[in-house]
Amino acid sequence: MDIEIEDIAHGLARVARWNGQTIGDHPMSVAQHSVVVEEIVAHIQPGIEARWRLAALLHDAPEYVIGDMISPFKAALGIDYRGFEDRLESAIHIRFGLPARTPAAVKALIKQADRACAYFEATQLAGFEPAEALKLFGRPPLGYRLEIEPWAPRTAQERYLTRSRVLADAAGYGAAPAAFDTE
Repeated sequence: MDIEIEDIAHGLARVARWNGQTIGDHPMSVAQHSVVVEEIVAHIQPGIEARWRLAALLHDAPEYVIGDMISPFKAALGIDYRGFEDRLESAIHIRFGLPARTPAAVKALIKQADRACAYFEATQLAGFEPAEALKLFGRPPLGYRLEIEPWAPRTAQERYLTRSRVLADAAGYGAAPAAFDTE
């Protein structure tokens, strides 16, 4: 299980959302996106367990290996891309003390937060009109506001690592997976 949180943070901080086709000095990274998705999950369901918040942070972790591809392109490849991605996600979850499969209700919550984040990214960074983004991603949760300023890769990496350590500690995994130790 040669999966380390530092490698995930490093890789995701350098993978651009929207294939980098966004405005700003830096593309929004998958690491930053993941931090925001975890935050939205907590906004939608304030009492959610820390382990499920960690699962939200790790929801795109396989992309540190395989990159970020849009869903229509994954389907066009003609291979079981989703199956491969699911197996990699299971290995990552096991490595960090989470169940291999995220419960369906938690998975749906993470997907809701993921789509909300995509709405904000689309309208603020990728040039979508709000009506178009609403059709594609749905309405963000009531009361949640986000002003996106894409982070530099180093900042995204550090914030992802910090958040992963806070959540791992809160979930009781503080010293369990060695990858969360900083010494």
